[in-house]
Amino acid sequence: MTTKKILFVLTSHDKLLNGHPTGWYLPEAAHPYYVLEAHFTIEWASPKGGKAPLDPSSIENFKNDNQCKQFLSDTKAKQGYENTKTLNEINVNDYAALVYVGGHGPCFDLPEDKTNIKLAEQFWKQGKILSAICHGPAALVNVKDENGKSIFSGRKATSFSNEEEEQVKLTDAIPFLVETRIKQLGGNYEKNDKPWGPHVTIDGQLILGANPASAHDFGLAILNAVNKK
Repeated sequence: MTTKKILFVLTSHDKLLNGHPTGWYLPEAAHPYYVLEAHFTIEWASPKGGKAPLDPSSIENFKNDNQCKQFLSDTKAKQGYENTKTLNEINVNDYAALVYVGGHGPCFDLPEDKTNIKLAEQFWKQGKILSAICHGPAALVNVKDENGKSIFSGRKATSFSNEEEEQVKLTDAIPFLVETRIKQLGGNYEKNDKPWGPHVTIDGQLILGANPASAHDFGLAILNAVNKK
């Protein structure tokens, strides 16, 4: 039996509106990766391909996190995230699930990327798992279902919250607030009653995680969903 493959998508964007560096967020890749990597082949893609920018603040903030440390020195993982495929190289038929890693970067390039939108819509139409964590759901804001409605419309959803964004003082450093946009698109937005507390929503094939603390549970939700298919 061939091992099923899961695609992790990273941002190629490396600067906030205030000029500070950004990119993808370390624990939101590392934790789901280690939940899933024992069961599936993990492949990596980004809009520009090649080495996707890792948010330096996420290395600093999670320097004592064992899985994050392991991930940074893991030859196999590194080979993937430092040599990502471009999105237009991806064949949806090869994968069981699509995972968007967070970080502020995805708010910039993925929402408007036509190849990304088309790819996500193909996964959706094939009934495959579409998942995203933290700012990752930004990648899905222009993705529509077969009826031309937002995939968030009427579905349970979560993301990095406006309150968390205010606490890190980056509300004005990104093009839009993910929580606000999900609500505008008709999503039934949920979050933990405490900022930074873990929260994962599962609504059919749409699986979303709220923030870095949700990364492990997010990975488990994807694992369970793919195994049920």
